[in-house]
Amino acid sequence: MATLTMNVVPHAGLRTDTLLVPASAGGDSCATGQGVFLRVKNADAASHTLTFPFAQTVDGQAVTPRTVTVPAGASWDIPVLDLYANPSTGLASWTYDAVTSVTVAAIRISS
Repeated sequence: MATLTMNVVPHAGLRTDTLLVPASAGGDSCATGQGVFLRVKNADAASHTLTFPFAQTVDGQAVTPRTVTVPAGASWDIPVLDLYANPSTGLASWTYDAVTSVTVAAIRISS
């Protein structure tokens, strides 16, 4: 599992397609927060699913992980919410069903 570098988009803008790095087979992680999102580009001929587990529980019950399916040939932006964060690390982590032709970038919009 790799921790992605947070890329900050300044007020003047930024070309974000150049920030993409290969998805890690064991999953990836990044910081969470206001204006943070994960850009996923799936250049594969098949769709790929990302799974975001929730580290917290509600009334002692585990919360069902969030899954996001990125269609073949598509780019997808996924908000990385604070509720995905693991309390011990402060990072959100996720896994991929496969990483063939999948690239990702952690991006935060400057406030």
